[in-house]
Amino acid sequence: MAAAVYDPDPSFCRWFVEPALYVFGRRRVLTALLDYLRTGTTAERAGARRAWYCAHLPLRADRSPAYAPNGKRNTALDEADDVVDQWLESSSASDGQGQT
Repeated sequence: MAAAVYDPDPSFCRWFVEPALYVFGRRRVLTALLDYLRTGTTAERAGARRAWYCAHLPLRADRSPAYAPNGKRNTALDEADDVVDQWLESSSASDGQGQT
């Protein structure tokens, strides 16, 4: 996730985020980005925001057999509604402090 956060080009950070989504799951990726948002430097928080956008890509069966209709993948790896809620709360708090 560090590579995605530190890449200054928003269109290139996808190349780091997308494989992580397939390997580690959306929940773990979003949790790592939330940690950057909460504890990172100003540049890391900005990078986490860029990567957050890419972390919501739809996961496709043609990219990983685990996402095929008969694929075997623990659905908990991609359940992240609570992490999204935490992101929104933390993002609002950091915006209110004048941080970007």
